[in-house]
Amino acid sequence: MKLPISRRLLRCAELVPQCDTAADLGTDHGYLAIHLLQTGRCAHVIASDLREKPLASAKNNAEKYRVSDRLQLRHSDGLHNYKPGEFEALVLAGMGGDLITRILAEAPWLEGGPYTLILQPQSAANELRRWLGERGWSIDRECLVRDGGFLYAVLSVTPGLGGALSPGQQYISPALRREGDPLFPDYLARVRRALELTVSGILQSANPEDQARAAYYVGALKEIQRL
Repeated sequence: MKLPISRRLLRCAELVPQCDTAADLGTDHGYLAIHLLQTGRCAHVIASDLREKPLASAKNNAEKYRVSDRLQLRHSDGLHNYKPGEFEALVLAGMGGDLITRILAEAPWLEGGPYTLILQPQSAANELRRWLGERGWSIDRECLVRDGGFLYAVLSVTPGLGGALSPGQQYISPALRREGDPLFPDYLARVRRALELTVSGILQSANPEDQARAAYYVGALKEIQRL
C-alpha cells in the first residue's frame, strides 16, 4: 500500500538526518512521520498537532501503515508540550514563516542542544531567514521543490554557528546558492519579480512608513540583481 505523501514532504524528509527520534509539528495526516518510520530514517517519531481531528487522522494512518508502535502522537501548541532532549531532529513544514518563527522563539532551549531543524515555510521565507540570522543560527542547506504548481524552499538549520544575513541573503541564502538546485533559476526569477513589484510600490507611496522601509527592499533587490 503506497503512502500518498506529497513531493513537498518528501523533500523535507530527505533533509532529516538519520536519528533515533524526530519530531513532526503540525503533522496533519501524519504522512511525513509515517514515511520517516517506513524508510528507517528515524527509529521513532513524535508527531503533534494543535487540533484533535488531524491527530485522529494520523492515528488511523499509523495503524493502517503499521507504525503505531513507533509513532507517539500528542496535542501541542508549537513546542510547549515538548521537553529538551526528546528528539534530535525537528520538522516544521506547511506553515507560514511567521508562525515557524514564533514557535522557535517560544522554545529558547533549542539553542542548548545538538538539534537539526527542517523548516519549510509556505510564506514569509525571507522573514524566517532574517530571524535565523539575527539569532546566529546556521542555514546549513537549502533546497527547492515544486509541488502543485508552487515552488517551496526547505531549510536545514542548526542553532548557533551562524551569523546575520544581508537583505539580499534573506531572500536568497548562501546555502541555497551553494546547493546548485536545478530549480534555482526559477526561484531566483520569482524572488526578483516580487522584489521589483515591492520596490516599485514603495517608491510611489506617500506613506512615511513605506519610505522608511525603502532602503531595505532596494538593497535586497540590488543584491538579487547581481546574482
